[in-house]
Amino acid sequence: MKKSLLSAVALTAFVALSGSAWAADILIGVAGPITGPNAAFGAQLQKGAEQAIADINAAGGVNGQMLKLEIGDDVSDPKQGISVANKFVADGVKYVDGHFNSGVSIPASEVYQENGILEITPAATNPKFTERGMWNTFRTCGRDDQQGKVAGDYIAKNFKDAKIAIVHDKTPYGQGLADETKKNLNANGIKEVMYEGVNVGDKDFSALIAKMKENGVTLIYWGGLHTEAGLIIRQSADQGLKAPLFSGDGIVSNELASIAGDAVAGTLNTFAPDPRKNPAAKEVVEKFRAAGFEPEAYTLYSYAAVQIIAQAIAKTGSADDAQKVAETIRANTWKTAIGDIGYDAKGDITRPDYVIYEWKKGDDGKYAYFEK
Repeated sequence: MKKSLLSAVALTAFVALSGSAWAADILIGVAGPITGPNAAFGAQLQKGAEQAIADINAAGGVNGQMLKLEIGDDVSDPKQGISVANKFVADGVKYVDGHFNSGVSIPASEVYQENGILEITPAATNPKFTERGMWNTFRTCGRDDQQGKVAGDYIAKNFKDAKIAIVHDKTPYGQGLADETKKNLNANGIKEVMYEGVNVGDKDFSALIAKMKENGVTLIYWGGLHTEAGLIIRQSADQGLKAPLFSGDGIVSNELASIAGDAVAGTLNTFAPDPRKNPAAKEVVEKFRAAGFEPEAYTLYSYAAVQIIAQAIAKTGSADDAQKVAETIRANTWKTAIGDIGYDAKGDITRPDYVIYEWKKGDDGKYAYFEK
């Protein structure tokens, strides 16, 4: 009799717990270059997701469930990105905050679509990512055709007599951004004097710089990331090429100044208005800084991606069907650390916003990018 009574009590406790504290966690994957030359950006995505999940769980989670983060390191490599995507599938991840590179996000998104996984990228800007009619692709950032227009218009207005070299890294992001800027420049009646591609990982740009000097280049437009950009800036200065470099959101890392040195002064780039200055981000920015991490560039975009996923799951009522959550995302506007975000039918944000930044020394004596 005593044994039966204990069993009944245990069963009652199990039933009670199974509906609340024992509810399964909601797995969210964050994917990006956690290691490798672009690890600075991977850290931004990871830190943003970690803080968002910590804050959401501290507030009680989502519909009685806690969020749990799984990290995928794609090393900015498309093949590794596919491996990460397949591991997420095997582990039961239904929602992904990532990837960083367009060239990784695009193939990974196909794996996610086939397996019922929703992906919000904080950083992949190639238009193709959301132009394929897929249900599962979203961004918290803008697109290359948007920032290419802003860059092209700015150059046409402020460098109308410049001899422009357009250089890219042959990736979907880098070449895509360069081509969108070129398209806008040409529409403004400006024809570049050079159009060149280099390889990711190249270290010596002497031949490229010599060719730019021969062509009298006075402005370099770069489609690519900060790693090669920093070397081009530094080596151009060392070889006497006095041509500022203009680029996109792929150089918004303070590591650019570490690579380029003093030659980084005067470098220009497009990026959204600094999300750290958004009143909605004040509290979370203070948390990051208190922990010794400066939430630059895509940190808050990653944080916002998790916020949107969590809010949409809560509004949908369940995390089980990511496609239903995707429909909820498209149908609503979301409060995030980077401001209110709404979506069009493709999964693009409805408030595209790019501005121009210039690299110069701040009050602390360190180089950084400041909105012009």
